[in-house]
Amino acid sequence: MNLFFDALAWLFSPERLQGAYALQTLLSQHLLYTAISVVIAAAVALPAGWLIGHTGRGREIAVAISGAARAVPSFGLLVLLVLVLGVVRTPLAAVITFVLLAIPSLLAGAYTGLEAIDRRVIDAARSMGMTEWQIFVKVELPLGLPLLIGGIRSALLQVIATVTIGAYVNLGGLGWPIIQGIPLGRFDQVLAGAMLVAVLALIVDLLLALAQRAAVPLGVRSQAHPPSAGARAGRRAAAAHA
Repeated sequence: MNLFFDALAWLFSPERLQGAYALQTLLSQHLLYTAISVVIAAAVALPAGWLIGHTGRGREIAVAISGAARAVPSFGLLVLLVLVLGVVRTPLAAVITFVLLAIPSLLAGAYTGLEAIDRRVIDAARSMGMTEWQIFVKVELPLGLPLLIGGIRSALLQVIATVTIGAYVNLGGLGWPIIQGIPLGRFDQVLAGAMLVAVLALIVDLLLALAQRAAVPLGVRSQAHPPSAGARAGRRAAAAHA
């Protein structure tokens, strides 16, 4: 318990807001690397996932690529890329690592969102004369949005956690207190850094959970939660007296 209070004391010390390693600077670095990596990964993964989900082709290849990407150890890949690209290109090596980490979740969220749609809905849209592009934009994309946001949520959380190790190659971020505190034996600082990463991940997860819930179309929500028998009886009675 003393360690926990020591970590809080370290966090709220006025010194934490000053200098090159101020907490607000580390937070902005952490968010910047996370945002850049997820945006690049989305530009690669989402079109491919939507194409797979719409056509139903290439799913096995996507699953194999996702599984292979998840099996690669992120820390080992980061160090390897830093050695290959050179120390001066450390940010590039880090972004490549984080992008590869984010692609599987985004790819899965994109194609499973479209695959989960009842094929009868797609057939009905085609029978109405809609083009394939109209079907994608007006039917598939809205209905597949909740699962897509779930993929974005998973990718963001994975990248937020992994950006922490970027401090090992001098990238800054909220992992810096952890990486610096371990060799110094400053376990209050290590715990404080871990708490910062955990709080950031929880906030992002909560916001995206709310967004995922809000993305469910109203008609789908009503089907998932049909009115109770009492509510139906009340509606019939109101209709009878109308």
